[in-house]
Amino acid sequence: MSVTPALGELLRRAPVIPVLTIVDAKVAVPLARTLVAAGLPVLEVTLRSGAALAAIAAMRAAVPEALVGAGTVLDARQLHDAVAAGSQFLVSPGFSATLCTAAQGAGVPLLPGVATPSEVMAARAAGLDTLKFFPAAQAGGVPMLRALAAPFPDVRFCPTGGIDLKSAPDYLALPNVLCVGMSSVAPAVLLESGDYGGIGRLARQAAALGPRSGA
Repeated sequence: MSVTPALGELLRRAPVIPVLTIVDAKVAVPLARTLVAAGLPVLEVTLRSGAALAAIAAMRAAVPEALVGAGTVLDARQLHDAVAAGSQFLVSPGFSATLCTAAQGAGVPLLPGVATPSEVMAARAAGLDTLKFFPAAQAGGVPMLRALAAPFPDVRFCPTGGIDLKSAPDYLALPNVLCVGMSSVAPAVLLESGDYGGIGRLARQAAALGPRSGA
């Protein structure tokens, strides 16, 4: 098992974290290998299916160069199940002090979601300065993140939700954004058809993203 880097370092590994919903654990290993080979080594597997924990365990065992985390972690039970499966980091859609305490006890980095200044303040009070901005597009997108930068100059974000290859550069241009989360890197239609070539092409485009020219 590889050592998990600090959360900020982990999020700087690539401009995009693929947000993966896996319904068949058999695709986990070829999917992870495809994404890592394309330059996206940090993978978030959402706990939205019964195959998620098995997929995380399979990725950790077969693709050691990947950094695999569990997403959509809602409570302490899910957190402990995800850690037991080998999750190296945890992502939740919102902020929960209870979940934060559980993650600290497990010794695994937590990236909690926030959408308002009050939630950012609650997360900072819990000792967190690296947060998920979710749902990014619906919560105000780039203008909202610009607005949050002034009162919270020490906080960095991974915006997720409604971001695609076209809009990602505008987020990546912001100084308070470390990376973005994106589900469109591995769409269900390509996973279901086993089109890893197509996924690889999307992943390479995502790995090459940077701030939009002139941003």
